[in-house]
Amino acid sequence: MKLRIFTEPQQGASYDDQLKVAQAAERLGFDAFFRSDHYLRMGDGDPAPGPTDAWITLAGLARETSTIRLGTLVSAATFRLPGPLAISVAQVDQMSGGRVELGLGTGWFEEEHTAYGIPFPSLGERFERLEEQLEIVTGLWAAAKPFSFEGAHYRLADSPALPKPAQRPRPPVIIGGGGAKRTPRLVARFADEYNVPFHLPEDTAAAFDRVRRACDDAGRETVLLSAAQVVCAGRDEAEVARRAANIGREVDELRVNGLAGTPQEIVDKIGRFAEMGAERLYLQVLDMHDLEHLELIAAEVLPHVSAA
Repeated sequence: MKLRIFTEPQQGASYDDQLKVAQAAERLGFDAFFRSDHYLRMGDGDPAPGPTDAWITLAGLARETSTIRLGTLVSAATFRLPGPLAISVAQVDQMSGGRVELGLGTGWFEEEHTAYGIPFPSLGERFERLEEQLEIVTGLWAAAKPFSFEGAHYRLADSPALPKPAQRPRPPVIIGGGGAKRTPRLVARFADEYNVPFHLPEDTAAAFDRVRRACDDAGRETVLLSAAQVVCAGRDEAEVARRAANIGREVDELRVNGLAGTPQEIVDKIGRFAEMGAERLYLQVLDMHDLEHLELIAAEVLPHVSAA
């Protein structure tokens, strides 16, 4: 099991805040630093300093880290045209020396689209656009000759299909979510990794099984399976309660809906995800100013799950 740090910068983090977390995660031995791709704070609270663009951020981190993998969980297909997205990700992959992964999804948070003038079509159309974007982005990276595409929503004619990413044949593509029909089909067709975010263990297992069946139907081996869970660790109950309060959550609720408690409690629950086939776990760190939290997890959790 590999542990990855997953952040939500739209909740109140500058680029410098993200840099400190990414560099700490690298120094402490975590496998990756991932961030959400959002343009608006969720919930109450001070919206300052405001959003940071995911791929601009990752470009900066690509030059200020050296070994840790970098990516989005997940970029919204509504935010960017697929051609420019393929260029951006390929460039950041080059800038990082081949350490980038692209998580891509439909987009779901209507308020951020309204706030910044981004069209927000129906769910059905968003899935159509996501499928076309996946075909275009992966097609551009793989093309050995000019690339053309004709779809319902996007048209490319004689693209030179450049630049190419550093990773060959391409950076890993991650598709996430708990959808029962369209999501497994897209995973089986396009993804290298399937991620189930913030589900109970039993629901995560059911989602994994749907993807395994979709891969069987498509005639391919199953993809790498992963999950995302909010984390709130403490050496004792007082420390757990303090960290829960700092992110506006209750300890009992976090124990049910995330990874909360002592390091041993968290190791035990991670073991449940490992038993169902998860090979990576994204630890959602909501207080990006608490680097001691990362140090505790690295010292008391990481050694017990990375060696399992």
